[in-house]
Amino acid sequence: MKKLVALLLSAMMLCACCAALAEVPEGYPEVVPGIDFGGAEVLILDYWSGDSYKVANPSEQQLATYAFHDWINAAYNVKADQLQGGDWGSCAEEMINFTGTPDGSLRMYIIEPGKVVSLVSNGIASPISTKYIDLTADKWNDAEIDFMTVGGTLYGLYAGNSEPRGCLYFNKRVLEEAGIDWNTIYDLQAEHKWTWAVFEEMLAQITKDTDNDGINDIWGLLGSGDDAYVLSVFSNNGCFFDFDENGKLYPAMNSNETLEALTWFKDIQSKYWAPQPEGSNWDWYKNAWTQGYCGFYVYQTYGGFNDNSEMADMADDWGCVAWPIPADSEEYTYVTIVSDNITLIPAVYDEETVAKLAFLYDLWTEPAPGYDDDDAWIGNKYNYTDDRAVDETYAMLREPEHCRTNKVLYLGTQNDVIGSSLLWSLSGSTPAELIEAAMPTWQALCDTFNAK
Repeated sequence: MKKLVALLLSAMMLCACCAALAEVPEGYPEVVPGIDFGGAEVLILDYWSGDSYKVANPSEQQLATYAFHDWINAAYNVKADQLQGGDWGSCAEEMINFTGTPDGSLRMYIIEPGKVVSLVSNGIASPISTKYIDLTADKWNDAEIDFMTVGGTLYGLYAGNSEPRGCLYFNKRVLEEAGIDWNTIYDLQAEHKWTWAVFEEMLAQITKDTDNDGINDIWGLLGSGDDAYVLSVFSNNGCFFDFDENGKLYPAMNSNETLEALTWFKDIQSKYWAPQPEGSNWDWYKNAWTQGYCGFYVYQTYGGFNDNSEMADMADDWGCVAWPIPADSEEYTYVTIVSDNITLIPAVYDEETVAKLAFLYDLWTEPAPGYDDDDAWIGNKYNYTDDRAVDETYAMLREPEHCRTNKVLYLGTQNDVIGSSLLWSLSGSTPAELIEAAMPTWQALCDTFNAK
């Protein structure tokens, strides 16, 4: 505690300085010479912080973060702050408006992932200069660097591990009543043996007609069919769109890997998927899952792990694993499709200013010296499920080697690009038939994107 107080006092005293600092507090990074913002204000604009990112009753770590940010401001002669620049739906529009009529201020925008690519393709986001940052450092997310690199040029930054998204929940009671020890699923995952075949065996064991009326009462699986198909494709090393050797985006869903995955899950869905009640809404499965008549549930991690989530009051205990892999082979790994908020710099500054802003974002996203943010992601997750779901599944899926980005977002939303044309129509046609029919439309979208 004494060390912390001394650290804070040292940082606060240094904030009185306006330019070069005689000393750097213990644990702080060395000042990079030659970077001076000339007292300019820099706004880091997100869609959640309100008037300030600083909270009313900060923890010791938050206080240390505020002191570190104050030191950054003093060390580099800048007035940086993070606050809200719009809401989830309008922050991108705010960036467009600013780029169209810049006022000379320095800004960075943190944009929700669905809006990022349109800002890049329409010339709103600046190419990122890495003059003062090292993208090989562990803090930079490889999946998002890949996603934000278009035509060999980087357009956005994301620091830290991704938030896992698609996953597979299971109802412990339903599995136990079907004669399945749910701990074995975690064991299979740990041994790299949680495969499509094992999953189907469990689905067949769970799905049953308990009262002999000819209608199943217990089903193997329900949830987001879109997530299930997409996870199946990427777990089989397939994809929907990709870049060719010339850096051009093209429709890639007619590959053997993608066709095999779509065909496999189409069969799974026809056998073990709980039917949608007549007249129900599209998201009927959220309530159905909590009623306890299904063994597995494919959905996003925020549905169960986050505070005030949809599953917070679920009566049955649940666990969580990754979507299974096609086979026990090093060729495959467990995956989740990530979709992170990306920091963009408006395309109104010269290259040196962009480089300095990227440097500032790099510093701003560092943990407070003396603190380790490695476990900050855990939050209250242990309150909702068992330790293995957090320590083995969620922790694993945060790691870059398990993260995949769906390049469909270069062309629009997943719903708009491959919803009705593919994912929502698979019950009535084969994957190959749907892909052949929609290929000209997808190619036209890619041609437009490549032209930009």
